[in-house]
Amino acid sequence: MIDKTKIQEHAEIVGSCGNHVGTVDHLEGDFIKLTRNDSADGQHHYLPLSAVADVDGEKVVTTMNHKAALSLLQDRPESGAGGFAAV
Repeated sequence: MIDKTKIQEHAEIVGSCGNHVGTVDHLEGDFIKLTRNDSADGQHHYLPLSAVADVDGEKVVTTMNHKAALSLLQDRPESGAGGFAAV
């Protein structure tokens, strides 16, 4: 597991392919809350920390490509939440 203390607010989140997934708003437990600016519906979404492979300075890299990472976004920071939202 990554060291979540290295994740900075406003860091870019990219898939393993290098494509943009979102921007860090802040951490909430074991989730990264993304800014609303990257969301098609204008709402915050949450990415599980388990999807993060590496933190490289101001870039958070996921373990999968951007499309797969987007499919993991949740409306609430709840483990096993049924409401996934693709942005």
